[in-house]
Amino acid sequence: MTLNVLYFAWLRERIGAPSETVETDAATVADLVSELRARSEYHEAALSDLGAVRVAVDQDLAEMETPLQGAREVAFFPPMTGG
Repeated sequence: MTLNVLYFAWLRERIGAPSETVETDAATVADLVSELRARSEYHEAALSDLGAVRVAVDQDLAEMETPLQGAREVAFFPPMTGG
């Protein structure tokens, strides 16, 4: 499947791109993260601490176990804080 992967804030800075299109067989977000981490040292650094990363699948907040079947977009971003 083809996914549009988006990176926000410091993830974008570490990877060096705001988005990329990936061809993947990943069944879950966790599988996708494993594939992305293997792409480059920049991906590895950005996605090494998953406790500091949130994810959305097709603009809905998701967990690492979330299935990707039928998904078109996955976004990675740091936790949000508010005031």
